[in-house]
Amino acid sequence: MDYVYRRLHTDPDALMLLRQLEYLVALAREKHFARAADACYVSQPSLSAAIRKLEQELDVPIVRRGRRFEGLTPEGERVLLWAQRILAEQDALRHELSMMRGGLNGTLRLGAIPTAMPVVSLLTTPFCERHTNTRVTLESLSSRDITQKLAEFELDVAMTYLDDDTLGQVRKTPLYEERYLLLTPKHSELADLPVATWAQVAELPLCLLSPDMRNRRIMNEYFTDDGAIATPSIESDTVSGLYSHLHGNHWSTVISHAWLHMFGVPDGMRVVPLKRPAHGPRVGLVIAARSPEPVLARALLDVARQAGVHKALDSLLDVHLMGSGYLDIASKSLTVGP
Repeated sequence: MDYVYRRLHTDPDALMLLRQLEYLVALAREKHFARAADACYVSQPSLSAAIRKLEQELDVPIVRRGRRFEGLTPEGERVLLWAQRILAEQDALRHELSMMRGGLNGTLRLGAIPTAMPVVSLLTTPFCERHTNTRVTLESLSSRDITQKLAEFELDVAMTYLDDDTLGQVRKTPLYEERYLLLTPKHSELADLPVATWAQVAELPLCLLSPDMRNRRIMNEYFTDDGAIATPSIESDTVSGLYSHLHGNHWSTVISHAWLHMFGVPDGMRVVPLKRPAHGPRVGLVIAARSPEPVLARALLDVARQAGVHKALDSLLDVHLMGSGYLDIASKSLTVGP
C-alpha cells in the first residue's frame, strides 16, 4: 500500500482517493451498490466509476462483479483493511487537531452488549457534559459483532465482557463485576429467603435471556454447578423483554445488579441475593490495541476512570437490599466489584 500513502502525501487529488476509499468501505458494509451509494450521498454510477478507477490505479481487481455485488476479491479484502485504517487515522487526526484548538469534537462510536446497555448512560452523560461539542452513536451488539467492528475500525470503543476469549488484540478497562439476583413476586416461596440457591431458582416459573446470549450461558453454568437445569417458559434477547413480563407478578427472573440502574424492582416483586462464585464476570470498556489511541475513545476512558461505575452500582444494590432487609447477609455473600 505504499502507493496509497505516496498519493495521500503528494497528489493534489488525494481527496479523491479518500472518497474512493470511503466508497469501498461503504460497499463492503452495505454489500449492495445502490445502498452504498445512498450511504455516501452519490449516484450509483459515480460510486461504481470511482471504485473502477481505484482498481485501475492499484492494478488489481477489488470487486467480484456479476449481476449484483458478489463480494471482494482477496486483493480487495486487503485494500479494504488499508482503507479502513487510513480513514480511521484521518478521523483521529481531525480529533487530535480539534483537541489542540481547545475543544474536542466529533462523534464517538460506542458499541455495547445488550446486558450492559442499562448502565451506558453512566458514562455517556458525563462524557457529553465534559465535551459539549461531541456526539455519541450507540449500538447494541453481540460480542462477535463488537470484535468484528473494532477490527474493521467501525467502533471507537465497546462495553462488553472482558473475559471473552474472542476479543482479540484489545486494551481493557474494567468497570464492574456482575452480581446475579433473583427477581421474584412477593408471594413466591423464595421471596423471604436471605439468599437463594440456583437449584431453588430453577424450580420457579422463569423468564430468562435466550441461550445465544453470553449472560444466559454464564447463568447456565451456575445452574449446572448447583446440580440444576433451568427450563424457562419465556426467553428474550433483551433485558426489557424480561422486565415486561414481571408486572403481572407471575414470573421470576435472574438479573444482573447493573440492570437495577435502569429498571429497578417492579411493584410487587422482591430482589433476593443468589449464591455464586467469589468472582462474577467482569464488564468493561475495550478499544483496539493500536497506537495512537483514538482521541474520542481516550476521552471516554478518562471519564470512565472517574465515574466510579462499580461504586454507583454497589450503592444502588445496597439500597434495594436494604429495602428488602437483606443488606447484612448480602454484604457477606457478594463480593465488591473491581
